Amino acid sequence: MSGYFEIGLFYAKKEVNVGTLWRSAHQLGAAGMFIIGRRYQQQASDITKSKYHIPLRHYESFDKFFSDRPEGAVLVGIETGGIPLSHFRHPSQAIYLLGAEDYGLPEKVLRQCNLVVSLESIGPPSYNVAVAGSIVMYHRVFLNKE
Repeated sequence: MSGYFEIGLFYAKKEVNVGTLWRSAHQLGAAGMFIIGRRYQQQASDITKSKYHIPLRHYESFDKFFSDRPEGAVLVGIETGGIPLSHFRHPSQAIYLLGAEDYGLPEKVLRQCNLVVSLESIGPPSYNVAVAGSIVMYHRVFLNKE
């Protein structure tokens, strides 16, 4: 698939999730990663040194992120109740946004998303945030049919 994508977390709580998602973003070809709000103390779990390959940007608020996002990029929220990932066609320019580990994406943020995608599951549909983001990126890179 041509185009680009970035992935980000809304008020990430655990630094290990930031590092894990950053590593996956690097491995799967993301153009960048971002964090909206800052609850975690430091990022120490990125053993592949992703910071040398893709940028990690921090935004103080969703409004600041929203005004600075790349022109033409489709904002895709990843949250329960959206289009099932197995039926989703990824936009060529996409910005994926995952919610906080403990409360997901707030309604105000979901209303600003162009699309919302959810991950199917056999058990409870509550994936670890870094795992959920990794699954979406993998789907985009290897399973998405144009």
